[in-house]
Amino acid sequence: MGDEDKKEKKKKSKKKEAESEDAAPAPAPASKPPSQKRRAQRSGSNVFAMFTQHQVQEFKEAFQLIDQDKDGFISKNDIRATFDSLGRLCTDAELDSMVAEAPGPINFTMFLTIFGDRISGTDEEDVIVNAFNLFDEGEGKCKEETLKRSLTTWGEKFSEEEVEEALSEAPMDDKGLIDIKKFANILTKGAEEEEGG
Repeated sequence: MGDEDKKEKKKKSKKKEAESEDAAPAPAPASKPPSQKRRAQRSGSNVFAMFTQHQVQEFKEAFQLIDQDKDGFISKNDIRATFDSLGRLCTDAELDSMVAEAPGPINFTMFLTIFGDRISGTDEEDVIVNAFNLFDEGEGKCKEETLKRSLTTWGEKFSEEEVEEALSEAPMDDKGLIDIKKFANILTKGAEEEEGG
């Protein structure tokens, strides 16, 4: 009987060891996700900190308009449908290029990140105003022709189409002069905010 008791005790101790080994690995994976979770939250909060609440809300509305199938992700088909609804046909290459800008699926946070990366190089309003002040011909206004000539001649030269597009939003008075301060405000904040919308 002594041998049987020893065998019984060995079986029980082996069973307990096996149970404790099964239980031991469980805490290790549980400790890893919180750090990943913190990292994800940290990067997500940085993206949201780049924009005002009003801007985030506008991006959210735009995201919801583009997300045609309402699955929480913007796909190539969503972008195609959005352009179709605007009356513009896009090639597969253009759509692939747009989708490829994101390193992964385009959810709302990724959508904000893409736009955040695009505007991170945008100058502040005072920098733009100071640049336009070089063209000030009195009372904070400049001639459209002078600005056009400069944009197509020096620095990173604009094409005629780019100049027309850039100046299409410029606030002009009846003499064809551009209001520098208002134009800089529109360039940095958008036409709706400039009008108080």
